[in-house]
Amino acid sequence: MILNEQIKQIAERLKGLREVLDLTIDDVAQKTGVTADSIQKFESGESDIPMSFICDVAQAYNIEPSAIISGEEPKMNSYFLTRKGKGASMERTKAYKYHALAAGFKKALIEPFEVLIDPSLTSMTLNTHAGQEFNYLIEGRIKISIGGKELILEEGDSIYFDATRPHGMIALDNKPARFLAIITK
Repeated sequence: MILNEQIKQIAERLKGLREVLDLTIDDVAQKTGVTADSIQKFESGESDIPMSFICDVAQAYNIEPSAIISGEEPKMNSYFLTRKGKGASMERTKAYKYHALAAGFKKALIEPFEVLIDPSLTSMTLNTHAGQEFNYLIEGRIKISIGGKELILEEGDSIYFDATRPHGMIALDNKPARFLAIITK
């Protein structure tokens, strides 16, 4: 079942890029550490595509994550301005909405996102990816798990962590949470 039109488009780009690079699903699995079965589900649009997988594939393919999300290569190299409420957006599921804040900047060393967590998400899904991650909570409260340790973050709190450790988060108090996430490549 296709989650939504944007996921379907990202799935098609993932498959198309893999085929253009003449890679098998097993090749991509080896490069990203994700199972071949999961990759097949991502490429068919049958499953949510984690942002961590998009970042890992982008690194493996030597392209920008925003090219996978939006279908357009970044063009700016001195600065890229993202106005309030704008930015390349990706709705992974109804529970997570991402806005890429530097999608038009070529060869960015970090990937900044504004992330909104819907309070309907009640169970935490853990993921991992290369690099490190910084989260700054702008609005709401979240429970975050990093490598089995659970912490509560309040507005204004921040956390920096090794993103290779399993991590995930949920909004608390039946209210949405909004945070800035900066991911290193």
